[in-house]
Amino acid sequence: MIASSCKYESLASKETFNASVRHIQATIGLADRTSGGENLADVIDALVDARSISADEIPPFVSMLLKEKLGYLSAARNMASTAVDLGSVQAIVKEWNAFDIVVLYNHPDLGAIAINPKNPAHASRIDRMNKTELIVVYIGCFGKAFDQSAAVKAADAVISLYEGARVKENLAFRKGSCSYKAPAEPKAEKLPKTSVKAAKPKAAAASKGGRKSKAAVAEAPVAVVIAAPKLPVAPKPGSRMTPMYSVNVTNELFHNGNVEAWKRIIDSYKIKHADLDVLVYYDGERITNLNALFKWGKVKHGSAIQFAVAGENICDVAKLQRYLAQGASPMFEAFLRGPVNGVLSLF
Repeated sequence: MIASSCKYESLASKETFNASVRHIQATIGLADRTSGGENLADVIDALVDARSISADEIPPFVSMLLKEKLGYLSAARNMASTAVDLGSVQAIVKEWNAFDIVVLYNHPDLGAIAINPKNPAHASRIDRMNKTELIVVYIGCFGKAFDQSAAVKAADAVISLYEGARVKENLAFRKGSCSYKAPAEPKAEKLPKTSVKAAKPKAAAASKGGRKSKAAVAEAPVAVVIAAPKLPVAPKPGSRMTPMYSVNVTNELFHNGNVEAWKRIIDSYKIKHADLDVLVYYDGERITNLNALFKWGKVKHGSAIQFAVAGENICDVAKLQRYLAQGASPMFEAFLRGPVNGVLSLF
């Protein structure tokens, strides 16, 4: 009897087949860039921001390219403590020219995140690395030979740095050809010049019409003003998360009324910003059901509830914090007015 295999079963539909082809093509493109000396986390970061790849493709990319193709050494550990000051790790690791380093962090809310610990921009993409969560460090030299013994020590040192420990300086980490190179910025699109040129003949033609010339002259600069300014620098896209913001409970107890006020505030925010998610934390734990804050009975006057916003193009965080602070105060009733199933227009 012929043994059956299901490894190709997912290719039976057009959707999954095309997705597989796109993933393979992206893998080949990434292989060329990493072999050429680009840090895989930097490349993946740019592609995720451009929505060329999805976040769930990151672990397969990292495993295939770094582990299988380029022979990187890897070390994995559950965090022994929460890492908050990620910038201090970058300040140390950026001097380690002996190795190319990629960190894969499994964020509980954002999913897998590829981090270049030498890149200062990556230190600000997430607020922290929480205790007990998985971190995997990949160390190599873009497919070239490297000191395996030193790499083992470097991988352990990277994890220890994220856990807040001090590591001894090792000169073997500093000498090499893998110095940090800032990723190239994407080229900005040029503004179209047609609207500016088209404004001049209109103004000249209108000037022959007597009274209409004044209106035409007034309209001509409008076209120039619209086309001439440079594009504003938009917030960096890509899945990311704000720092944790604290909201102090000023009511005697964070009771059911406060919980309902928070629900309505967050619902209003998410209706206005459908692509953003509000994450609530208390005592270091993610709160997925706000009713738990009331049921515990532990959230009393003076307690601090934390929240963060995750998603793309994050905005209105200060206003959200202000409303949540009022919702945790004796003035929470202002958010309970209106229809029971209605959504407040706060943002």
